[in-house]
Formats: sequence, structure tokens, C-alpha cells
Amino acid sequence: MEAEIFDLTIVGAGPAGLFAAYYAGLWQMKVKIIESLDAPGGQLTLLYPEKEIKDVAGFTSITARQLVENLSQQLANIEATICYNEEVTQLEKKDDLFFLTTGKETHVSKAVLLTTGGGAFVPRKLTIGAAKALEGKKIFYQVDNLKKYSGRNVALLGGGDSAVDWALALESIAKEVSLIHRRTQFRALEHSTNLLMQSKVEVLTPFVLEDLKEDGQQLELSLRHVKTKDIFKIMVDDLLVNYGFINTHQTLVDENLQSPDGKIIVDSTGATALPGLFACGDIASYPGKIQLIATGFGEAPTAVNNIHFYLHPESRLQPAHSTSL
Repeated sequence: MEAEIFDLTIVGAGPAGLFAAYYAGLWQMKVKIIESLDAPGGQLTLLYPEKEIKDVAGFTSITARQLVENLSQQLANIEATICYNEEVTQLEKKDDLFFLTTGKETHVSKAVLLTTGGGAFVPRKLTIGAAKALEGKKIFYQVDNLKKYSGRNVALLGGGDSAVDWALALESIAKEVSLIHRRTQFRALEHSTNLLMQSKVEVLTPFVLEDLKEDGQQLELSLRHVKTKDIFKIMVDDLLVNYGFINTHQTLVDENLQSPDGKIIVDSTGATALPGLFACGDIASYPGKIQLIATGFGEAPTAVNNIHFYLHPESRLQPAHSTSL
């Protein structure tokens, strides 16, 4: 069965990628986004969802989480295919088409826009007991739907913003919530930590997960106290793990398209030296580049307009005003 051919495939669903996809939709392009994680937002969602961003036009202050939600709502107004949990491992051009290979399939596109930011991220996973076999069944590394934990006993591992945020969000949904952290102090925002301590969430510190195993329909967690070495066991229905993420960024382009620090060299249009391959956002490099989210939002429409002109050289490069699109 032949692969469907898209006008533009965007690699990375961070802020620049989401906005670029929306803007390409205004041009009526057939757009696809490929993202290594199971949700949009990239580093914003993973590393600092509750931190305030103060350099986005139109917002005195907006949290990273809300910005991603707004971008996702904006993207919902156009037709776009989004492929989550797929990391592009190979990118090659044959004749006039690009072939992007992931662990699941090969995607075909007339043009490609790289918006991978600091690279592809995958969660740090548990390697003890039956953890691997239970991934996606009883052990989860991201929360995609809070309602599925309704009435269940849930334990969380971690001490950062995401772990604390998940625990607080689940407090009113799950039957019981336990948060396990190897330190007595949390890395989360002070405000969130204060809410945690006032909540009904059972806070277990300082403990580390020593072992886990299935016991009927539940998981038996063996927790080791960091100081006393005593073992404490609890039974849960689900285990959510937030031990951070690993950057698995790998080079998808030839060395002659890269800067010394591994960025993608582009010109003022966002184009690389390979026709049809563009980049914007933190992955793009050019003289005077400023690494800001706001910069990526400006680079995205510049790249998309030039991609449209690449695909349709008979068209105007300078677009009509957005009110006319």
C-alpha cells in the first residue's frame, strides 16, 4: 500500500511546530506533524509546564502549559495529521520527495520543516522487576487522560513540577493518591508544594522504589527508606513515573547542513542548502540568532510562506494579510 504524500511534514510539536502547522493550514497545505512524545508542547510540557513565559506577544504572562493549550486549540481549526510516539530516525530525499522513517512507518512529503528544538525527548523508564512488560498497562510515563484513573489507587514517582501537578490533579479523581520521592524536599514550585502538603495526597518521603510485581489486578510496590533502609510495601492499581526525560536527539541531516554545535544552518527564509528542507525555532541557526519562543513564532510563518513558494513557484511569495487568508 503506497504511503500518502503530504505537502509539508513538520518534525516536532513544540511551539514553533504547532504554530507552523496552523499557519500552513491557512495556505490550505496538506500538513502532517511527527512528534516523539505522546502529547504536544515539547520541552514546555516536559520540563516547566507551570513556569510563566513573559516574552510572547499579547501576553503579559502565560504559563507554558496554557501556551501549549492555546496553540493546540488554534491548530484544531485546520486539518492536520498528527503522529505521536514516533521519532524520526532517518530523513532522505529521493527525486522530489522526502522519506521520513520512524519505528512505525515511513512518511512521504514534498517538503519538510524541522522544529525539533533541543532534540527528541523520551522518559526515563524503570528497569526493575516487571516494569517493561507493564508499560501502558499499569505503568505510565505521561498522563493523557485523567479520567481513566477515576476511583483507582494511584501512586506517583518523582519530585518535580509534573509529579506534583499530576498528584494534585488526581486528588479529586482517583480513590487514593500517593506521591513517592527519594528526598524530603520537592523540586516543584513552592506554591504547588504548599498545596500538596495541604491536600489529601499521601506523601511518602524519603523512599525509593526497590521492586515491583503484579499481585492479581494490582501492583505491589516495595519502597526502601533512604535512611533506615526499612522496606515498606503498598498496593496500587496504577503507577505514574516522572523521573525526567532523556534527550535522544540524533542527526537527521548531512554534516554540511549543520553548525558546529549541531544546529541546522538556514538562510533568512528558513531554507537549508537542501531544496525543500527548512528549519525554524531553536534548531535553526543563522548569524544573530536569538533563542526565544517569540523568535520561533516569527520564523514559522517566514518558513511556511517560503515553503509554499517552493511548492508553488507560480504563486506570490508575499502573502495576503492574515485577515484575507
